[in-house]
Amino acid sequence: MKAEIIAVGTELLLGQIVNSNAQFISVELAALGIDVYFQTVVGDNSTRLQQAIEIAKSRADVIIFTGGIGPTEDDLTKEALAAALGRNVHTDRLAMDHVQRFFDERGIVMTENNRKQALVIDGTTPLPNEIGLAVGIALAHEDKFYIVLPGPPREMKPMFTDKVKPWLLQHALTDEMPIYSKMLKFAGIGESLLEDKLIDLIRNQTDPTIAPYAKEGEVTVRISTKAPTENEAMQKLDVLEAQIKEILPEHMYANIDVPLEKLIVDWMADAGLTVSAAESCTGGMLMESITSIPGSASMFMGGIVCYSNEMKRKLLNVPEALLEGKDAPGAVSAEVAEVLAEQVRMITDSDFGLSVTGVAGPGYSERKPVGLVYIGIAERDRATEVFVLNLKGTRENIRLRSVKSILYRLWRRLEERRVDTPLSGSGL
Repeated sequence: MKAEIIAVGTELLLGQIVNSNAQFISVELAALGIDVYFQTVVGDNSTRLQQAIEIAKSRADVIIFTGGIGPTEDDLTKEALAAALGRNVHTDRLAMDHVQRFFDERGIVMTENNRKQALVIDGTTPLPNEIGLAVGIALAHEDKFYIVLPGPPREMKPMFTDKVKPWLLQHALTDEMPIYSKMLKFAGIGESLLEDKLIDLIRNQTDPTIAPYAKEGEVTVRISTKAPTENEAMQKLDVLEAQIKEILPEHMYANIDVPLEKLIVDWMADAGLTVSAAESCTGGMLMESITSIPGSASMFMGGIVCYSNEMKRKLLNVPEALLEGKDAPGAVSAEVAEVLAEQVRMITDSDFGLSVTGVAGPGYSERKPVGLVYIGIAERDRATEVFVLNLKGTRENIRLRSVKSILYRLWRRLEERRVDTPLSGSGL
């Protein structure tokens, strides 16, 4: 069964708000076994909205609208859909009572235009709005299924979960198998290289399917299948997961949608290990990524933002000979990254010390190029390692990718030490 999502609102076309509703609805429909083939955004214009409806009718079985059902003149979704289907609209009594009660309880005089929020199309199932005022609707018409939802996500999400899903299961999904998915998480590898490594699996995929996608510093691969039961689906997905892990064992860190820092915090807290950090160009981003995770207090000892050479000398005992002078390697160097990691580990008496020093841009530093970053990892009773990164992108991209890179290196160290089975549901 194919679906199309039509988001209504000129503010979406102007970029004033982000269409997060489509993402939520797509995920929910996929779980029901409904494939979203198209997403459309239309401004507050009745003619163009009716045109979008005619196109959607020609290519989708389920058409879901968000937005355009409020009290103002430019809220036109229900009227446009009624016109496209040749039906009339009327005021739903229960919905109108809900709107009137809202104003009465607050001692506010209701303006006449608020009656629009209680409109429904003839022959539809009203979908009560438990959070806001505008009633939603569900309608089966000529082998198509139409759903109209409010635009605000805090109203739309509970209406979809509590009202739309049961309605679809009863009216539209009598023969559909649900889609089951796993999210495989990767670090230390880019999307293009990951796809190249998996290209044979991707080209030959039928069922299950493979869909890689990236965000800054990490890559996710979604593997999906349709099956009558979850157990049957997992049997198929587990086979494909094992094939992918065999190809990329050094990069696949989880088989659920969890960030790398969450996995690291859980592992280290469970194992009684501690870490500290010394940051220059990232200015505390590494520490923030760790301490944003609940439970990090038991494994994160502390850190130092040593942005200037003076702070590197005073707080972390970096020798002057490494920082200044004709033959000095400079603050952006492997030598300084090594000292930073070792010193912060010793000062905090932690098991691991991490360091980041580099040029985030936009200009050069020490006549070194933007994107040159050194990351260090010191460990108790083990030689310190330093890795050089040559990153591209904006200042924030470089800083974020530096943080993700050192977290990946820490994860690799933890993998080498790990003997026990992984934490439930998180690691591999």
